[in-house]
Amino acid sequence: MTRLAIALRHVHFEDCGVLGEVLGERGFELRYLEAGRETLDIKELERVDLLVGLGAPVSVYDGERYPWIREELAFYQQTLRLRKPVIGICFGAQMLAAALGARVYAGPVKELGWAPLELTREGCASVIAPLGERGISILHWHGDTFDLPAGARLLASTKAVRHQVFQWEDHVLAFQCHPEIMPSDIESWLIGHAAEIASTPGAASLTRLREDTARFGPALHLHARQVFIRWLETMGL
Repeated sequence: MTRLAIALRHVHFEDCGVLGEVLGERGFELRYLEAGRETLDIKELERVDLLVGLGAPVSVYDGERYPWIREELAFYQQTLRLRKPVIGICFGAQMLAAALGARVYAGPVKELGWAPLELTREGCASVIAPLGERGISILHWHGDTFDLPAGARLLASTKAVRHQVFQWEDHVLAFQCHPEIMPSDIESWLIGHAAEIASTPGAASLTRLREDTARFGPALHLHARQVFIRWLETMGL
C-alpha cells in the first residue's frame, strides 16, 4: 500500500524540495494542499502517514487577517492528537510550536541569508547531526520566532535566533530554517520574495544569495537528504 504524505503549501515555489525528492524515492504519494484555497479536511488525517508544513510569508498570529491560519492550526492540533509523524519548516515549525502551546512572536532580527547552525549536545546525537558538520551552511528566511514548547528538545540554534530546530517526542521535527531548499530553486525564491529582500535591512543582496546558494547548496542538499532519510527510518517510513 502506497504511503501518503500531505504538505501544506502557502506559496507555490516553497515546496518540499529535497524532502519531496526523498519521499518520491521511498514510494510516497505526495499531495499538496494549498492554504487559503483548499479546505483542510481533518477527517483525511486518519489515512495520512506524514504531514509536512511548509513556509509562508505571514505570521501565525495573523489569524484575524487570514482566517485559514486558524483552520490550519486545528489541522496541526489534530495531527498531534493522532500522533502522526510531522515535519514543520519555517512557518510550519512556528505553527507546530503554537499547536504545542508555545508563543510565536516577532524575532530579535530578520534572518535572511545563509548561515551555519550551532547544534546542541542533543542535536549532535540526533538525526540532524549532518547539519552540524564543518562547512555546512543553511538558508534562513524568517522574521518570527517562538518559545520552545514544553517537553521539546532544542537541537540547533544560530547566533541571532536561539530556537532553530526542535524535536517533540519522536514524531515531531521542526525547522525554523530551510533544509529543504533545492539549489536550482533559488531564483524562484528571489523572484517571489523580491519585495521582502529589498525592504529588509541587513538582508543579503541578490548577488550574495545566488553566490552563497551555489557555494553551500550542493552540500546542504546531500546532508539534508541524510537527515530526512534517517528521520523517516526512525518513524518506520
